[in-house]
Amino acid sequence: MTVRYVEKGSRRLRCGYTTGSCAAAAAKAAALLLLQGTAPDEITIPLPDDSRLTLPVVSACMESGTAVCGVRKDSGDDPDVTNGITVLARVQKLHAGTEITGGEGIGRITRPGLDQPVGAWAINSVPRRMITLALAEAAAQCSYTGGFRAELSVPGGRELAEKTYNPHMGIVGGLSIIGTTGIVEPMSTAALVDTIRLEARMHYAAGQRILLLTPGNYGREFLRRKLPAKQAVQCSNFIGEALDIGIAAGFSGILIAGHAGKLVKLGAGIMNTHSAVADGRMETLVTCGLLAGASPAVLRQLPDCVTVDAALALLKEDGSLTETMQILTARIDKYLRRRVKDAVRVGAVLFSLQYPDIWQSPEGAALLRELMQQGGGA
Repeated sequence: MTVRYVEKGSRRLRCGYTTGSCAAAAAKAAALLLLQGTAPDEITIPLPDDSRLTLPVVSACMESGTAVCGVRKDSGDDPDVTNGITVLARVQKLHAGTEITGGEGIGRITRPGLDQPVGAWAINSVPRRMITLALAEAAAQCSYTGGFRAELSVPGGRELAEKTYNPHMGIVGGLSIIGTTGIVEPMSTAALVDTIRLEARMHYAAGQRILLLTPGNYGREFLRRKLPAKQAVQCSNFIGEALDIGIAAGFSGILIAGHAGKLVKLGAGIMNTHSAVADGRMETLVTCGLLAGASPAVLRQLPDCVTVDAALALLKEDGSLTETMQILTARIDKYLRRRVKDAVRVGAVLFSLQYPDIWQSPEGAALLRELMQQGGGA
């Protein structure tokens, strides 16, 4: 079995492999079982970067002329809910060509904008290519000139999919066979950014032209109150990447809505708001409060606040909250426009759990009005 590692800071972490790699390995093992009567204990497949990956085969049997092999998914040191599932491939002979289909535990696409068309099995393009290449290698190894039909399945996949993002994405009935490199890197942001990209494309395909972004559940709930029919794209901490994705997808406007505790960092030009990357919340509020004329006593207390809500309470008591937030939203507007370079209209809406007020950048207010006039959009 191939074992790969990556260095993350001071830690050496073991990589895993994707459902796409599992599917390709299971298909190749099943093809060899079909053609030569035995399946190997380990199977080696080509990856998209032309390297190779060797995985263990955990099950193999023949069922009425169909070979069935399974490979268990290992997510490495960054496991997700699919860690430990078994991806099965049922392989039969065809006269020519390669047919890849789904079965038990594999989802179907119900919304446009994803990797596959509506109605298709949720088996993405890169895994399909990996499976096709793996089957071709098995055929060449056995001097077989015909084709294959490979049906993928995941026992228990339908139930497990309810714990994933699939229902939100419009993938129903099971899991997805995914992966762009074949390898799962621990603590990688690639999977989340790919999810943001897919969601944005789905909203664009549905006719939405103003992209709604929110870092987390607080922002999503706020938007539901304002725009009940609109679903925002949850971008977590990756605001800069989400802006880039919105521009590339062709949106005419991007509105970011979120709790002030998260979006205050945009006022310092911080586009990845994870605390491990940068904080600067209180420093930003001190700067804005100073420019707003907050009292020196309050400014000295702000750095000791644990939460932004606590800091806003001090500014409210001081009478400088409104002007402080006006300065903050102006700074956010400046940094957002600097990031998008006039490629798209962009704005922000901030709120706090402690106050009914919302604070908006100039373009954010305009974008929010337009969405509300549209009745929440598609």
